[in-house]
Formats: sequence, structure tokens, C-alpha cells
Amino acid sequence: MAPTVITLSRRLGAVLPAAALPALRAASAVHADPSVPADLAAAAGATPLPADPAPDSVVLTLEPGGLPTPEPAGSALLDAVAVMDRLRSPGGCPWDAAQTHETLLKYLVEECYELYQAIEDGDRVDMREELGDVLLQVLFHARVAAEDPAPFTIDDVADGLVAKLVGRHPHVFGGSERVDTAAAQEGRWEELKRAEKQRASSVDGVPLGQPAVALAAKLVSRTRRAGLPADLLPEGAGVGEDLFRRIADAVRAGEDPESALRTTAKAFAEQVREAERAAATEGTDVHALDEQTWRRTWPA
Repeated sequence: MAPTVITLSRRLGAVLPAAALPALRAASAVHADPSVPADLAAAAGATPLPADPAPDSVVLTLEPGGLPTPEPAGSALLDAVAVMDRLRSPGGCPWDAAQTHETLLKYLVEECYELYQAIEDGDRVDMREELGDVLLQVLFHARVAAEDPAPFTIDDVADGLVAKLVGRHPHVFGGSERVDTAAAQEGRWEELKRAEKQRASSVDGVPLGQPAVALAAKLVSRTRRAGLPADLLPEGAGVGEDLFRRIADAVRAGEDPESALRTTAKAFAEQVREAERAAATEGTDVHALDEQTWRRTWPA
């Protein structure tokens, strides 16, 4: 009979699997092998592993092969938090340590757009990588915030998100309501959000720094839900008014004008490249194309 070996989780520390409880209760001693750090062994109440442990003893290890400690979904996020903390701490990376919320803003925007493109392109490999880059921005900002005179941490961020998701899904977590369609849930979400935020206007909370097409679409969507008549939307002969009306028409027709314009712009960019490739094949300098060459090489 050999001792019972329990493999600890490097992420979860002294957490032990429930399946190990019978062996622990019956154990004559609990030991830790050399792979277990001294502080972790002490937290688990383990002594150093002797040369000949008793058959009814328990041995804790970080090496695979023993009774494993299950890790819940999301455990790898603990590694990401630890790495971010190491980079930002004394002796870490000077560049990471020098960043502020303000200096990180451009990266936040860039990473979101790169994720947007990966989703548009249907590129699963890029999508996974870009989701990680967006997550990095969340971890980075939370770590910077932890050093502020009025600090909050990544756990505060997660706690706030959990409270919001639970509070805005009473039909899922409270059992007090019933929502049968996505459209109904979208409307209920906005009702709960208004009550929670106590906003004075239907357009309060719309980020004005977003791209103009998306901004106009969001304003139209918000005011439409508030019952604003269509004839009160901006009017005039200017390009701004004309674009706003077109965006409003798309939103009211159930279309996404931002996505539609991006699709058209990307298709146009590919047409430009195709014409330039055709011109290059003819031996023409693609940086000095005249109108006639553009028309001749333009894809049908």
C-alpha cells in the first residue's frame, strides 16, 4: 500500500479536491514533496516528505500523476492577473510601470478595432488573440487603478460586472419575471439601466467620442425608443444633416449603418488593390496612375 498522492493546483494554492477528504481524514500524516513551496506546505499543514512515508499518509505535490485538484472555468485568468501585477511592480517592466489610463487609451481603441476586424473576417485564430489583447487592456487599467489614491482592483471590476449582469437579468437569476424574446430582453435591459443610472435624458450615457456613424445610429436608436417623431430628426442641406438622415433611415429599417459602411469601404479598398495589381502587371507605376489607367484596370 502506497501513500495517497494529491496534486495541488499551482493557481489555487492550498485548495484541495473534495475527493481527497476521506484520505486526509484517515491519514496518519500529511507531507509535501520538494515541488511544493514552503509557504504553501505550511498553509496546508504539511511536513517535509520523509524517505519512507507511511502507507496511510498523504503526500502533496505540484507534479502531475496524483489525485488532481479541479480548476474551475476562468482559473487561467489568475495567471493573467499575476503576470500583469509582476510587470507593473518594482523590478518589472519600466514601460508598463510608466503607463497611465491616459497613455493607454490609444491601445484600448486599437485593440477593440483589431478584434472587430477579426470577427468581421471570421478569423478564429486572430479572434482568440485579439480577445486576449482586449483583456490585457482591462487588466492593465485595473492594475493602474489599484495604485490610485481612490483605488479599485480587478476584483472590484469583476464584482461590479457580476452585480450588473444579475441585476439586469431578473428573469434568469430572480425568477420574478419572464422574458421570451431577445427584443423583449433588450427593452427590459434599457428600463433597468435607466432606473439604475437615474438618467435625466434618453441620450445620457451615449459616448460622444465614438465614430460618427455609430454615434448617430446610437442617438437615433435611443430617441426612437423614447418616442421621438422621425420628423424631428436633423434636417438641412448640409452633408452632416444628409448623412444623419440616411443613418436614421437605416436604423429605423433595422439595419446597422456602421457595419454596412464598413463592408462597402472594405470592398472598395479591395477594388483599388485589384486595379493596382492589374496596372503593376502591365508594368505601370501604381503610385502614378492616370484616370485612363484607373478606368481600364478597374474590376468589373
